[in-house]
Amino acid sequence: MEARKKEAFYLTCEKYYIFELLIFAAGMMGSYTYNLRGGVFCNAQTANVVLMALAFGHGQWQKGFYYLIPISAYFAGTMVSEALPSGIRHQHFLRWDTWLIGFEIAVLFVVGFLPLSLPAQIVQVTINFICSMQYNTFRQAEGIPMATTFVTNHIRQTGIWAVTAIKRGDRAVGSRAWKHFRMIGMFFLGALILTPLCTLLQERAIWFAMVPLIVSFALMLNADLVVERMMFDQKPHGH
Repeated sequence: MEARKKEAFYLTCEKYYIFELLIFAAGMMGSYTYNLRGGVFCNAQTANVVLMALAFGHGQWQKGFYYLIPISAYFAGTMVSEALPSGIRHQHFLRWDTWLIGFEIAVLFVVGFLPLSLPAQIVQVTINFICSMQYNTFRQAEGIPMATTFVTNHIRQTGIWAVTAIKRGDRAVGSRAWKHFRMIGMFFLGALILTPLCTLLQERAIWFAMVPLIVSFALMLNADLVVERMMFDQKPHGH
């Protein structure tokens, strides 16, 4: 089984280093929205569902219904990222994954120009939308299911595979735990770096999240146009 995994070919958009870059950017986005855009995390929706339930439980109906906005934006991002890839793949020019990262870069560039005086919900919904598309598009890193916008499952998987590695004495299994742990570290590092930048640069701090995305985009663009130009019919694993 392990030998087969080593022989498997993975597209550039499935490479582990791409997932590390993406979750690094996601950590920055989370820090940005929490520090400057309303004190919320837009990378996932569990908190919003809980807050909506709490608001309804306290009879705060208007506040509760507000949470439908970010939840709906996340839902819409999932639908868009599920509907578009097949049509784009048939164009045999760039993969959907590459288009998406380019779109994220453009969106964050625009967000950096939006003054903090604007309602925070505008940026929250925007980042909800792109995080949802990223999460739904990048599903497996070299055959291992992974998320690129939050770390809850990475914490769980690190624990599972660490215990399994100890029981079996298997280094290959241990390396899987290490990969999940590194994803946690990259997310943490992204949030850590952007926090002081939010104070220094205000709304323009989000431009630093573009850096890992630009690196990812360049690597994937080279793959689409040169290295993997004849492989458009090959779907990323997990799709």
